[in-house]
Amino acid sequence: MSSHAGFYFTKIKTKGGDNMSRYTGPSWKLSRRVGLSLSGTGKELAKRPYVPGQHGPTQRKKMSEYGLQLNEKQKLRHMYGISERQFKNTFVKSSKMPGKHGENFMAMLESRLDNVVYRLGMARTRRQARQLVNHGHVLVNGRRVDIPSYKVIPGEVIGVREKSRNLEIIKESLELAVFVPEFLTFDANKLEGTFNRLPERSEMPLEINESLIVEFYNR
Repeated sequence: MSSHAGFYFTKIKTKGGDNMSRYTGPSWKLSRRVGLSLSGTGKELAKRPYVPGQHGPTQRKKMSEYGLQLNEKQKLRHMYGISERQFKNTFVKSSKMPGKHGENFMAMLESRLDNVVYRLGMARTRRQARQLVNHGHVLVNGRRVDIPSYKVIPGEVIGVREKSRNLEIIKESLELAVFVPEFLTFDANKLEGTFNRLPERSEMPLEINESLIVEFYNR
């Protein structure tokens, strides 16, 4: 485990044998660092809407153009909870798609299986959704898929294994779920959702300025 600027990263060995660094430290402190509620609840910033540290609010300084670009990249990367390598690889792949690069990039992130599970309301956070997928509780077209980065394509059906339907984490999340975006449909009785199409920009995180991320990688 290594640390940087007060945050902690763990080397994770993937199925392909690659070592990746993924942030595993306090999520509330990280939320304050990037200026975004990574849990989606807003609680991290409610009482302390400033960067962490002993000097608190007096630490905040005006960012340079590079600093703004870097912070925006970190906001989006930590929002989806993926490694820098996965993040950049997705960015490169999205450059080959027709249309606006930044919007295509975000649409690819939204197409990740763990994110779709989260968006369907079967998990309260993307981290919870990633755990459900990793532990083999999620089905795609009736077959178990345990790869969080699996790219869901339009028409595919996301469900829950029969033996996993009574998991408290899923039941509690569904009770609290109030909104499913229009690019998805969800059948609460079957615990199944369909990925109808790629999301439009208005259906993706509005607090992100993707043009800054494109500028960061193209500088």
